[in-house]
Amino acid sequence: MKKAGFRRALVGELTAALGKGLPFLHIITGPRQTGKTTAAKQVAEGWAGEVHIAAADSALPPGPEWVRAQWEIADLKRRSGRKVLLILDEVQKVRGWSESVKALWDRDGGTKPALRVILLGSSALLVQKGLSESLAGRFMPYRCGHWSWGEMREAFGWGLEDWLFFGGYPGAARLKDDPDAWTRYVSESLVETVLARDVLQMSAVTKPALLRHLFALTAAFPAQILSYNKMLGQLQDAGNTTTLAHYLQLLEAAFLVSGLERFTGGKGQKRGSSPKLVAWNNALVNALRSEDPAVARVDRAWRGRLVENAAGAHLLNGLEPSRYRLLYWRQGDQEVDYVLKTPKDFWAVEVKSGRAGKPQGLAHFLKLHPQARPLIVGPGGMPLEEFFLTSPKSLFRG
Repeated sequence: MKKAGFRRALVGELTAALGKGLPFLHIITGPRQTGKTTAAKQVAEGWAGEVHIAAADSALPPGPEWVRAQWEIADLKRRSGRKVLLILDEVQKVRGWSESVKALWDRDGGTKPALRVILLGSSALLVQKGLSESLAGRFMPYRCGHWSWGEMREAFGWGLEDWLFFGGYPGAARLKDDPDAWTRYVSESLVETVLARDVLQMSAVTKPALLRHLFALTAAFPAQILSYNKMLGQLQDAGNTTTLAHYLQLLEAAFLVSGLERFTGGKGQKRGSSPKLVAWNNALVNALRSEDPAVARVDRAWRGRLVENAAGAHLLNGLEPSRYRLLYWRQGDQEVDYVLKTPKDFWAVEVKSGRAGKPQGLAHFLKLHPQARPLIVGPGGMPLEEFFLTSPKSLFRG
């Protein structure tokens, strides 16, 4: 059961930002079922003024008039003389939402400082498109990512092994003792909803079945390097590598799976290299595998994959893609699990999880790139517990 009164760090961050009265829209993006709406409502609970909350998550996407109607309700409340907080959820589903918000914000944002606005969206790609096209310079971004082990431990009392298998979906936590029900919930209520309602709305997807099969394939190979040609060989009606690369980008925009590029050491990164597949939440991997948790935990090779994937997911969820870039490195049989480029330097991250037969490439990498900063996670380095309890931002701030 979830701990009463638990609040994610995002709540405090938003509350502080709203208190400063800065003339910005506040935009929250992130995967489904990670608490964006809950966080916004918790902010509203502490708001000293009027609140108006509306969601556009309906079967038929509303038009731009929906935004204006909600905005006018907030404006009416503002006339009482109190500050007003307007929260619009799933805003990316509104046709022409960014143009409507821009027009209303330009009308009221500076002249009516008592109005504060929070916009939420579960599709980063659609939200970002609207922001870049219409709202440049008018917003502050926030990301509500998958839950870390520290959050699941504080909210639900989970141990590390629980999180490594069941991942970071708070809504699924109550099903931990019923693995079959948990599997159905994650695969059908979460994954299928994201694929059907979010990913297919981002871009023209000519082969929806291929998109689903690609996701299933990537979830079967967590923290593994898989060439596009090998993917083509395992997928029916796969088309070409360009199609697969595009669909993989869509899965990343939905916070499902990333295909990390290989670090080359040059000023530019060569695109099109065999991607290293990292699921953003270990629940996505284990729900599709449908294996009993007790069996998975004694399979050392599989647990090693889960640990390595969780380490990559921890970095992806905790670092802004505009300032940090996560890659991998491989040369022959030498490999470094993750190469992290930060604003100041770059790190070579080796994850030690007890998986047998894994070549050790960290020493070789450091000979080629002596300016890199090494980090070993696991035995002989930073303990797994410490790594997963530490915010990546604080760990790699330089």
